[in-house]
Amino acid sequence: MPVTTAATLLCLVVAINDGDSFRARCDGVARNEETSVAIRAIDAPEMRQPYGEASHKSLVNLCLIPQKVKLSNMAVDIHGRTVADVECQGKDAATEQLRAGMAWYDPKVGLGYEALADLQLRAQAAGRGLWVQNGPLPPWDWRATRKLKPTGPMAPSTARIP
Repeated sequence: MPVTTAATLLCLVVAINDGDSFRARCDGVARNEETSVAIRAIDAPEMRQPYGEASHKSLVNLCLIPQKVKLSNMAVDIHGRTVADVECQGKDAATEQLRAGMAWYDPKVGLGYEALADLQLRAQAAGRGLWVQNGPLPPWDWRATRKLKPTGPMAPSTARIP
């Protein structure tokens, strides 16, 4: 269930989905109900993408510990997830993921967070994380290529007709 009513919310992370999203149980929400949370202004590699697992592990190390994380500036995205500024261990999760080179700043959803772009540029210049790759593919482009590729029995054949 998305959460947008409180100014700040304390949550216990129960699972990390990838490098920019997780599931949590939050104060003020039904006891066993989990909230899907996306970290505002960043997009991390998908799990099947290069550096997807490393980005996931980075967020696990930052946020999946037996303590509560803090959500603020909450909204709901088109997927029904709570999008928020996320603080783990007293650190901003978006800042840490960008600094480590484990995510991209996403200008399409990062309005007001443009300063994060500089963290990405610094990680890029230093060759940290996914920036060791030559021309890494942003996750929004990777997802788009996946949607364009037909699959299943109706997929066109690569065989040529003589």
